[in-house]
Amino acid sequence: MAKKTKQDILKIVKECDVKFVRLWFTDILGQVKSFAITNNELEGALENGMGFDGSSITGYQDIEESDMIAMPDPDTFAVLPWRPKEKAVARMICNILNPDKTPYEGDPRYVLKRALNKAKKMGFDHYYLGPELEYFYFRNNQGTDILDKGGYFDLTTLDVASDLRRETVLALESMGIAVEYSHHEVAPSQHEVDMRYKDALTMADSVITYRVVVKEIANKFGVYATFMPKPLFGQNGSGMHTHQSLFKGNKNAFFDPKSKDNLSDIAYSYIAGLLKHSKEICSIFAQTTNSYKRLVPGYEAPVYIAWSRRNRSALVRVPFYHPGQEKATRCEFRACDPACNPYLTFAAMLIAGLEGIEKGYKVPKPMEKNLYHLTDGERKEQGIETLPDNLGNAISMTENSKIAKEALGEHIFPRFIELKKKEWNDYRIQVPQYELDKYLSII
Repeated sequence: MAKKTKQDILKIVKECDVKFVRLWFTDILGQVKSFAITNNELEGALENGMGFDGSSITGYQDIEESDMIAMPDPDTFAVLPWRPKEKAVARMICNILNPDKTPYEGDPRYVLKRALNKAKKMGFDHYYLGPELEYFYFRNNQGTDILDKGGYFDLTTLDVASDLRRETVLALESMGIAVEYSHHEVAPSQHEVDMRYKDALTMADSVITYRVVVKEIANKFGVYATFMPKPLFGQNGSGMHTHQSLFKGNKNAFFDPKSKDNLSDIAYSYIAGLLKHSKEICSIFAQTTNSYKRLVPGYEAPVYIAWSRRNRSALVRVPFYHPGQEKATRCEFRACDPACNPYLTFAAMLIAGLEGIEKGYKVPKPMEKNLYHLTDGERKEQGIETLPDNLGNAISMTENSKIAKEALGEHIFPRFIELKKKEWNDYRIQVPQYELDKYLSII
């Protein structure tokens, strides 16, 4: 696919009557940051970038070194479909640079680029990803009043969000993001729109765009969409199951037609790397205190560190929808949630998998039983460990991880640890309603 040039962008802006261009990037936590320029400033922005104060962005620079440059990536140009067509609004996702135009190490997009560069040096031209982001619709952002009581794949009048999903899919496609399918999820008022797999950087850009689009379309309909991992007690939480594979040119490095599972030694070692380092990178792919309300047994969220050919209770699953098809051969990592920073999460998974390939990790035997039905003793006997059960434990493991430090880099790593420790400490000192209800009247 040909790269867009500055002239291409300026031509599209003129043809589509674009007056404003929003420049997007994310902070360390994956929150989209944005400022708008007019079409008159666009040519200069494409040439030299736009300056901004990095000290005001979570996890970026200290105040004495705060000058940063947002350099728009022309390939990410898209007109925002929910804004007026007259004097339209577009967006471009930016690379963040230092004043000397070198890449800024605190830019999450750069973190993923660095990981992809390592993969390329190892001979892997493509890191393909297909994340499945789940989310909830509520009446507003003040509570959890659901819109429906539908269930998985329901097509009934209970699924009142069909129009919401339809508009969301149309909006995504108008922005160049291909959609495979959309449907109601297991929990009431829970939904999913699946994007077609793409190269990792394009997909990370698509994930942050997807989250904005879902929320904007919900707002247009007068409701609220949230990617909070576990908003409803006693119901399934929202995950971001991430399908992934490595390619060498047009050849899937995970595929071996002679193997029993059609998985190559590279695939086995990659899976082994994901399993071995999953606890260390858990605070990256499940980065909120609420994430660990989802990562509990019994609600389809995988907490046991094992892999399987089809078993959805395992942390890593090998889908068998199209056995023997090279392009469809992949593994699915099931513990991520949609509140993560996709740039950091994809980088961390890739570095963990590449470590497995580099060191020739041996994958344990697959677990085809429902892991939730095993006793603690049976799991211990099988050598099956669990993911951390809270953010405090997770961040302690990340802090001592060489893999996490390599993935995040010297700049982001200590800042991420500091932010997450503060979040955990703020959470620990709260007195929740549960404790008042349980203890106040009897102690």
